[in-house]
Amino acid sequence: MPARDDLTTLDSPPAASRTIPEPVARATGSPWRGRLLVVGLLLAALNLRPAVTSLGPLLEEVRDDLGMSGTVAGFLTSVPAVCFALFGLTAPRLARRWGPGAVVCAGLAAITTGLALRPFAGGTPAFLGASALALAGIAVSNVLMPVIVKRWFPDRVGAMTGLYSMGLSLGTAAAAAATVPMTTALDVSWRTGLGVWALLAAIALVPWLFLARDRGKDAGEARGAGDATAGSATSRPSPAEGAGAGGRQRSITRSPIAWAMAVFFGLQATAAYITMGWMPQIFRDAGVSASTAGVLLAVIMAMGVPLSFVLPPIAARLRHQGVLAVILGVFGLSGYTGLYLAPAEGAWAWALLLGVANCAFPLALTMIGMRARTSAGVVRLSAFAQSTGYLLSIPGPLLVGVLYQHSGGWGLPIALMAALMVPQIVAGVLAGRNRTLEDEV
Repeated sequence: MPARDDLTTLDSPPAASRTIPEPVARATGSPWRGRLLVVGLLLAALNLRPAVTSLGPLLEEVRDDLGMSGTVAGFLTSVPAVCFALFGLTAPRLARRWGPGAVVCAGLAAITTGLALRPFAGGTPAFLGASALALAGIAVSNVLMPVIVKRWFPDRVGAMTGLYSMGLSLGTAAAAAATVPMTTALDVSWRTGLGVWALLAAIALVPWLFLARDRGKDAGEARGAGDATAGSATSRPSPAEGAGAGGRQRSITRSPIAWAMAVFFGLQATAAYITMGWMPQIFRDAGVSASTAGVLLAVIMAMGVPLSFVLPPIAARLRHQGVLAVILGVFGLSGYTGLYLAPAEGAWAWALLLGVANCAFPLALTMIGMRARTSAGVVRLSAFAQSTGYLLSIPGPLLVGVLYQHSGGWGLPIALMAALMVPQIVAGVLAGRNRTLEDEV
């Protein structure tokens, strides 16, 4: 499907004259601001996961200090999915009113404030509220970052998306690996160990205070922002596209492909949030040190750095991407089996296996782009699959917490994780079939 830049209307100059993206030159009039955009993009990406992955390695200390039950802790690990599903829906209206740059700036301010407030929480409600504030900022930034890339870097979308994806993965892994060693080295409590990540968010906020001046109220861009979803680098349609020859569309809820994609996306998100929220605690309860447990989580997350560049090209060459869903699922089942039988003895092997399985996310995004013939179809499918998927992922981490509290061990929760991998494989096979949304609606 040919790529289109439908978020902004561009009059591109000759290639030889474009030392920086033309929209940047037109909006700022200076090359330094183009470089500032690159720095701002990378810094923003680095801050879109530490609020989540810094908590997992210290979850035991947080629970003990705040008096959380396993059920409440499970709810805490479900908060990211709740915020991504709910607050992400506000991004289109905010972008239409203020421009995507200003909204990303506000999102980073919310991340900074939420992370700075968490150490001062005297109880569970205050801690949840501060976490929700940070996650709300992450949610709106997640939705709008692909729009930022497409608006300001129309001739370097692939490179800038790669930079953004790399920054996101690095921030995810760094927070998981460094939080406990840093807390130990500084001889401070979990409160300081979590709060220090507010400094990184504050640094990221600085360039966006300047970049937010570009209001970008173009209506087409705002509509494109509304349909962009977290981490997606697919093309977005113009508002005029997609009605079809008859001028009327059937509801996307009538499409089996759309539901298969939503279930696949939701189950892989469930596995990801269970991993980020609970995996360090599983390793710690098996006898692994807190710092090593954080590094193991970092290994799982870091596997996404190389594989997110490898999987999409492979998937694009296949007529049926279901085989990749099966392969990733087998890696996941193998990792969970090992985690059940020998969690400490083979911890590094299980982390590598689960890291490969965790790369169902880039596969899901790639399949979304391949399951529609038109840009408008991609937008409809992406919006439905990701919003529905995030809603479906909410109960998983909570259920793990409930099972852990009532069983007193990790046998049942790990069995649940493995069991959820089976419908994920089935949904991936169904979503990977060589058909399109337009064939069904």
